[in-house]
This record gives sequence, structure tokens and C-alpha cells, in this order.
Amino acid sequence: MTMSTYAQMCLRGLLFSKTCTRLQCIQVQRYLNSTASSASIRSGLFLKQNLTTTHTGIRFKHQKFCYNNMKVKYLTTEAKENHSKEGLTRTDVVEYKPPLLPNTDGFSLSENVLSLDLDVADESSALEEISDEEAAGISIPAGIPPASTSLRDYVDKSETLTKLVQLGVHLWKLEQRPNVGSMLLRLDFNTDVAPRLLFLKQIGVETSRLGYIITHNPFILTANLDNLQARVNYLKSRNFSSETVASMVSRAPYLLSFSVKRLDNRLGFYQHQLKLSAVNTRDIVARLPRLLCGSLEPVKENLKVCEIELGFKENEIQHMVIAVPKVLTANKKKLTQIFDFLHNTMKVPHHLITKFPQVFNTKFLRLRERHLFLEYLEKAQYDPELPNYISLDRLVSLPDETFCNELALATLDDFYLFQKTL
Repeated sequence: MTMSTYAQMCLRGLLFSKTCTRLQCIQVQRYLNSTASSASIRSGLFLKQNLTTTHTGIRFKHQKFCYNNMKVKYLTTEAKENHSKEGLTRTDVVEYKPPLLPNTDGFSLSENVLSLDLDVADESSALEEISDEEAAGISIPAGIPPASTSLRDYVDKSETLTKLVQLGVHLWKLEQRPNVGSMLLRLDFNTDVAPRLLFLKQIGVETSRLGYIITHNPFILTANLDNLQARVNYLKSRNFSSETVASMVSRAPYLLSFSVKRLDNRLGFYQHQLKLSAVNTRDIVARLPRLLCGSLEPVKENLKVCEIELGFKENEIQHMVIAVPKVLTANKKKLTQIFDFLHNTMKVPHHLITKFPQVFNTKFLRLRERHLFLEYLEKAQYDPELPNYISLDRLVSLPDETFCNELALATLDDFYLFQKTL
């Protein structure tokens, strides 16, 4: 084979490669134009499907980028071919170089890549007309608000809340406690609430007290009925009458929420700590049933204050507790303040304070104003051995008008004027 023949064959190969490259670029450009047109038509038909339109735009930009890249490669190949032609005119030796166009098999634009996901959602349009039968079959959700910060929004929709309001339950107090509002909304009146209310009625609780009990202890509506009955039976076994048990439950709503073991331990504590008889123990608990519900730490602290700080003897403390059980739960500061004024200012001895422990229930300001008014009139006499004796009980318990007329022997206006000078 001569050199000229070999050069002609190479030239034909280059021309063939150039022709193929041009044809491939034309085909790609036509395909991209048709894809862009199809994408625009589809985006117009499916304007609501924003996700599909976004994917189509991204694919079109990617294809356009590939086309520009191929165009640059084609121009580079054409420039090199022109250079090769010039070389053929100058020399008989031609070096063959393969075309720079990438393999079309590695850049196949398949229909799977360019396909649009048109089956994203098969839902009816909001503007589509429906028949009367379909409109009647549409389910409407319940009218109960999905979320609220107040139980009043649910009263009209909940039978349980409606009945509780009729009983006098203060829902505004219950909704301030964590998880109580949601608990009440989950209760069914007939299966959960009614049996507990009937139980309270059976043990003697008056209807007027049901609202008070549930307001202070809503958890009684979820308590086990067998446990409630067991606690009532225990109290009756300790010789508490049915009327006393009903009164205790009405005044101490949490009483039936404690186990039998705890109730027994509390009764034993007061009986042994104060060295009381069973009768006296039942008496102070019946008069102040919250002694069985609250913590024992304040009680222990008050007993130590009376004995160590105030200087009362054991039998004096026992007498005061039997007369006024609230001494056990009174505020420590109030106890010491009243005692200090009675003992150090009014000069009342321990045995007289023990005889009238009701003075610890009064307000300190009331005690101070009346004593200073009697002292101003020179009638502050608290010794029973001397004339014009004024007992501590009458000093703090009488109304202002009776106090002025019977003890101070002055008018009510005089007492009010004196109060303004303090």
C-alpha cells in the first residue's frame, strides 16, 4: 500500500468521524428541544404538582449542560481535524488520532431518566364538583376543640364536665393542676364518675359537699371502689360512727385516698406521741381529720416548739391539743409570736394559757389591739385572783361591740379612734 493510498484512507476516516459527530449533535439537540417542549406542556397541565415541575427543571438544566459540553468537545475535534488536514498537505506521514467525542453508549439518554413522575398523588381537586350523594357521605369531625388551655371550651361538648359543673366543681382550679384536665376529659360519666358519686352518697356524704370533695381531690374519680370501701370499713372498725366518717370525708377530701396501713400508722402516732386514750385520739381526729392526711413533720416540729421553746409541760401540751387540735398544725411563727406577747407583754403565766388555748387560733393583731386598748383604759387585768378579771377566751372571741360594752366599758367609736393611733 502506497503512502498516498494510506493518506486517503485516513482522510476518509476523519471525514466520516466528523459527519457522525455532527449527526449525533443534531440528534441530541432535537431530543432536548422535544423534551423541553414536553416538560413545558406537562408543567402547564400539572401546575399543582410542584415537586414534579421542580425535578423536570433540574433534568432540563442537566441535559442542556451536557449538550454544551458536547458542543465544546465537537469544536475542539473539528479544530484538530483542520490542523490534521493542513499537516497532510505538508507531509506524506499522517498520524491517526481517534475522535474526541465520548462514546454514545456511556451517554444514552434513556426514557427512564427523563420520565416524569406523574403519579405523585391521585387526589380530587378542591375545585372539582361532586354529587349530592358524595357530599352527604363526607364525614365531619367532632366539634370538640383539638387543643385548649381551658376546660371551659370543652364543657358544652363533654357530658362529664357538664355534670361536674352542675355539682359545683370549680374547673378553673382543676385546670391549673398538671394532667388533671386531660384526666377529666377521658372519664366517662356513666362508667367512671357516677359509681364514685353514688359511693360517696351511700356512706353519708351530702350532695352539697360533692363539689367541694372533687374540686380538692379529683383523683377520687379514678380510685378503685373496693379500696375506698376497705378504708371506710377500717375507720368504722376503729369505732368511728357512720356520721363521723361521712363528716371526716366531707372535710378532708384526701382521707379515702390513703391506704389502710397509712391511716392505722397515723392514728397510732397521735395516740402514742401524745399519750392519749383511744377515745381522745378519735376525738381530735374526728374534729380535725386532715391530721390523717398531711405530713407528720410540721406536727413533730410544733410539739418540739411547745415543749422546748415555749416551755410547756407534757400534760399541758396534751391538754391544749385535746382542747384545740389546730395547735398541732398551726404556723410555728404564729405560735411563738402569740406566746411571746401573752407571756412577756401581758404577763400571762403558762397555766392560764394552757387553760385557754383558743388564744392561739386568734389573729395576733386582734389580740394586740384589744390588750393595748384595755391597758390604755387601765383595765388590762388577766389574773383570776384579782377583781375585774378578764379571761383570755372572752378577750379574743367576743365581737368588737360586745368587747367594748362588756369588757372595756367604752363605745365602739372610741375603740376605732384608738386603733388609728397604733
